[in-house]
Amino acid sequence: MKSPWPQDTIARRFALTIMAAVTVAATLSALAVSFAGSWLSSPANEAGLFQAVTSISHAIDVAPPEMRPTLARAASTKLYEVDWYDAASPLAVALDRESGPEDIHPLPSPWLEALGRRALVFTATAADAGRLGLRADVGTHPRPRFLGVPLRDGSWLVYMARDWSRDLVRLSRVAITLVLLLLSAAAVSLIAARQLSRPIERIAAAARQFGTDPKAPPIIESGPRELRGVIQAFNDMQGQIQKFVGYRTAMLAAISHDLRTPLTRMRLRGEFVEDPVQQARLFRDVDEMQAMVDGALAFFRDDADEEAVTAFDLAGLLTTIADEFADQGITIPYTGPPHAVYRGRPFALKRAFTNLIENAIRHATPPTVTLEEVPAHNGAAQDARGMLAITVRDDGPGIPDDALDQVFSPFFRLDRSRNRVTGGVGLGLTAALAIIRAHGGDIILSNRPGGGLDARVTLPVT
Repeated sequence: MKSPWPQDTIARRFALTIMAAVTVAATLSALAVSFAGSWLSSPANEAGLFQAVTSISHAIDVAPPEMRPTLARAASTKLYEVDWYDAASPLAVALDRESGPEDIHPLPSPWLEALGRRALVFTATAADAGRLGLRADVGTHPRPRFLGVPLRDGSWLVYMARDWSRDLVRLSRVAITLVLLLLSAAAVSLIAARQLSRPIERIAAAARQFGTDPKAPPIIESGPRELRGVIQAFNDMQGQIQKFVGYRTAMLAAISHDLRTPLTRMRLRGEFVEDPVQQARLFRDVDEMQAMVDGALAFFRDDADEEAVTAFDLAGLLTTIADEFADQGITIPYTGPPHAVYRGRPFALKRAFTNLIENAIRHATPPTVTLEEVPAHNGAAQDARGMLAITVRDDGPGIPDDALDQVFSPFFRLDRSRNRVTGGVGLGLTAALAIIRAHGGDIILSNRPGGGLDARVTLPVT
C-alpha cells in the first residue's frame, strides 16, 4: 500500500526548512511585539500618549477657554507635554487644513475613537515652530513628533513626548527585525543541516571502517531518499568486494593446499634416486617449494581470519612481543608511553610487528621499538583523527634504495639464492603490510644516513 505522506527527499527537507524558518521568524516577531510592544511601537505610543489622550481631551473640551491653557499645563507630565491652541492660531488653522507641518497624516487609533474626531500626527522643525507659533522646544530633539486632537470649538490640543530615550529610528527597528529573521533562519538551518549531514557522516564513517575492517557490517539505510540510494549502492559494493575477497582467498588457499600432494609424491620418488648428489638437490628443491606453499597457506589463512575488531593496549602488545623475544635471549628495547589504547585486531597486529622484528633480527641486528602518538591536524580526514606511529629501528647495513618498495612484494628476497639459513620465503613483509593496510595504516622503510633501517608503521586512531 502506497503511503499517503510524501517521500522523504532532500528537496522536501529543504522546503520544510524554509517553511520552519519563516514560521519561527513570524513567531519571534509576534512574541517581540507582545512582550516589548511599547519598545517596538511608534514614539507616541512609547510615551503612553494614546492612553491619556481620551480622558485629557474630554476634560479640557468641557472646560472654559480661559482655563484650557492652565489645564493643559497641569496635564503635562515628565513623559509628555500638552498645549492648547485656540481656533484662530496659525497652528490650528494649519491643522484644520492638514497642511503646513511636515509629514502630517491622520492617525486612526482605538483609544481615540471615543472622541468622534480625527487625530493628526506630524513633525515640525525649528522653522515650522516659529512660523506656526508652536510652543515647544523642537531644537532639543531632531524632528520630534506631535499628536494633534481637535476640540469641538475648533481649537486644538497638541501632545509632544518628552521621553525620547526609547525613540528608535526606523532603520534601527528594521535592523532588529532582520536580526530576528537571521537568527531564526540560522537556528532552523543548523538543525536541518545537522539532520541532513548525519547520514553523510555515517557513510563516511562506514567507508573508513570498511577500509580497516573488510568484514564490517552494512550501513543501516536511513535519511532522505537520495541518501538511502547512496547507502544501498555502498552496501551492495561492500558485499561484492567481500565476496570477491572471500572467493580469491579460498581459491588461492585451495591451490596452495593441493600443491602439497605432488610435492609429497616428488619426495617419495626422490627416495629411489640412487645418485646422492641429485637426490640432495631434489630434496632441497622440494623443501624450498614446501616452505613456499606453507608460507602461502599461512598468508591466506591470516587473510581469511575472522578476528574481531576490539579495543586493546597497543603499548602492552609491543612490550609483550619484546618479552617473548627476551625469553629467547634477544633484547628488544621499547620506548614509548606505558599505555596506548587502539581499536583493531590485536593478534593480526602482533603477527605484523613480529614479522618486522624477526626480519630485522634475521638480516641486521635486534631492533629498538618506539611508539609515539601523532596529534591530529586540520586538513585530511586521516590527519584530523590523529595517528599512532611505531618505528622498528635496526643498526644493520640497510636496504638498497631501489628495493625499499620491492621487499613488500610476495616471495621477493634480497638473497636471490634463497639460502634457508637466513630463513623465510619472502612473505613476512608482505603479510605485515597487508595487515597494517587492512587497519588503514602503512609501512614506510627508510635508510638512516649513519647506517641502519627504519620501518615506520602508522595506524590511524579510529
